[in-house]
This record gives sequence, structure tokens and C-alpha cells, in this order.
Amino acid sequence: MPIAVYPGSFDPVTNGHLDIISRAARIFDRVIVAVGRQANKKPLFSTEERVEMLRAVTADLPNVEVDSFDGLLVRYVRRRGANIVVRGLRAISDFDYEFQLTLTTKKLDDGIETLFMMTSSEYSFLSSSIVKEVASYGGCIRDMVPPVVEAKLREKYKVG
Repeated sequence: MPIAVYPGSFDPVTNGHLDIISRAARIFDRVIVAVGRQANKKPLFSTEERVEMLRAVTADLPNVEVDSFDGLLVRYVRRRGANIVVRGLRAISDFDYEFQLTLTTKKLDDGIETLFMMTSSEYSFLSSSIVKEVASYGGCIRDMVPPVVEAKLREKYKVG
């Protein structure tokens, strides 16, 4: 019964994230989407808001669970009984950073494997940072995020 953890900041969750989540849910018995609390980042949405949005947009995926964590990912993965980490890649530019994270994970716990998944080409340009920037100027983000996330962004930025 393979359990995978898909970690990230998800600030906010995008359609690219959902693409990876739904595809991982078809591969693994259980997927835990783990929202990281990162002390070095100043997120737009609180951890609780990000968890709430993720739960709303994954409600139709019965084998997907949303949780949050802080500290070392390897400890969280082991505590949850998993041994697979899913990492999404948009472009070759993502690979270098993700590869470093994977090697670090392997060094800390050789029993945890990482699965890289390429996002679908229609989302290859998409990042949470781009979504936030477009939303902050009142631009159209309809095809970038689920409707519930679009509404939360409009509310956050107080734009139409």
C-alpha cells in the first residue's frame, strides 16, 4: 500500500499543483499533500488558509489527504508511514533545485524515494508567484487556479 507525500508551500494552490495531485492519486493508494510551514518565507495565505483551499479543491479525490508540517520533510514522511516524495517539475529550470532537495533527502534517509512528475504542458509556465502577481494587479487568473482559490485571491487583494 504505497503512500506518497507531495510537499509544497501551495501559496496558493494552482491548476499545475492540482494536475500533479490528481495524477499522483491515480498512481498511489494514498497521497498526502503536505503544506510546509517555512519560517524563511512570508506567505500571502496562512498555513490554515492554504490547507483549507487544498481540502476544498481535492474533496473529489478520496485517496488524497491534506496536512501541514514544519521541520524536516524526511521526519514528516516517516512519521506518516510513507517512503515516497512526489515532486512536480514545470521546466528544466526547476530540476536543479529539486535535484538538490532529492540528494539531501537521500542523504538524510536512504529509504525515501523521490518521484519527479512533469506537469502537463498547459501549466508549464504556471507558478504561485506568477498567479499572485497577476491577481495583485486585477488580471485574469481564471485558467490558472480553481474558482475557490480565485475568489480567495480577489478577496485578499481586494480586486474585482
